[in-house]
Amino acid sequence: MSVKLGIPSKGRLMQDTFDWFAERGIRIERTGLDREYAGRVDGIDGIELVLLSAGEIPKDLAEGRITLGVTGTDVVCEKVAGWPDKVQPLAPMGFGHADLILAVPQTWTDVSDVSDLDAVADAFWRKTGTRLRIATKYHRLVRAHLRDAGVAGYQLVDSQGATEGTVANGTAEAIADITSTGATLEANHLKIIGEVIHASQATLFLSKRAERAPGDEVILRNLFAKLQISAPSLG
Repeated sequence: MSVKLGIPSKGRLMQDTFDWFAERGIRIERTGLDREYAGRVDGIDGIELVLLSAGEIPKDLAEGRITLGVTGTDVVCEKVAGWPDKVQPLAPMGFGHADLILAVPQTWTDVSDVSDLDAVADAFWRKTGTRLRIATKYHRLVRAHLRDAGVAGYQLVDSQGATEGTVANGTAEAIADITSTGATLEANHLKIIGEVIHASQATLFLSKRAERAPGDEVILRNLFAKLQISAPSLG
């Protein structure tokens, strides 16, 4: 019997996750060579470590391939349609903080809120005959945010890296991206408008779709007790 726990396979998010569990009496470490995704869990029985990219963890949770996983709430909300029916947040972990925001050129002095963007998009359409482009990799979250704000007349342009530079290189007029300090936005002469779309942080999630072998509930309850988090219904 074992419960699979998915953890980011590299970088600061992995180390912070290891530290978070260690503070609660559970030691997690990688084993073997640096390029091998192997590891072990000490301090509690029945937990099998699975090292994955942070982007893979939401899908594996939603499809039930792992029982528990650590990833950002932004990635879960963006990648898992109807996520509350598939995964359950158990504990915010206090690191990996990042805000998903909308940003426009600093020269747009008359634009300070999302509601201003609708007028800009309309003016852009009348001037160019094309829709205002917003570069982002968070299509689901941004589209819902703009819909709720009543903004139309735009198009989302997919960006998987260096999103802040898309305005300068002429591939977008605005962006929606995550930021921690705002320094990169400032360096690219962009300013945040409106409220934060989504405030993200690393979170321990439970899959509602993972099959459980006899005894897995006991393993999970022991883990929750060790971590001092409220045990959800496991029925």
